[in-house]
Amino acid sequence: MTVSVQIVCPHCQSINRVPTAKMDAHPNCGRCQRPLFTGEPIELTTATFSRHVERNDIPLLVDFWAPWCGPCKMMAPQFQQAARLLEPKVRVAKVDTEAEPQLAAQFGIRSIPTLALFRNGREIARQAGAMGAQDIVRWVSAAAGFEH
Repeated sequence: MTVSVQIVCPHCQSINRVPTAKMDAHPNCGRCQRPLFTGEPIELTTATFSRHVERNDIPLLVDFWAPWCGPCKMMAPQFQQAARLLEPKVRVAKVDTEAEPQLAAQFGIRSIPTLALFRNGREIARQAGAMGAQDIVRWVSAAAGFEH
């Protein structure tokens, strides 16, 4: 019996069923044929956020940030590096709180940057403040309960 997971395409938002044994093989979307994992954080909006939280079978790490935030700008390359290290075990995303204030309000974001980790449709961990790539990876691995 093949075990598979649901992965939301970051390009066309379609839901893909990927065998867990093929997750490390750079799977492409069945609909748009683009890579399901790019090694880059994806930008989420109010329109796409809930689909990624609710339909991905892997954890979703979200960086709530703003373009005017100095610590956010400092952490951006570290977060990008963490995305390369965490995929395909974790979907890595960003939410611009200036462009998406309703999402920031919905999740009670009080300071930025704030990292929130979601699994099975609900938030399981939160960390405020800038972090280095290795610290992000360690924090996510511990909160999600897997070895990295």
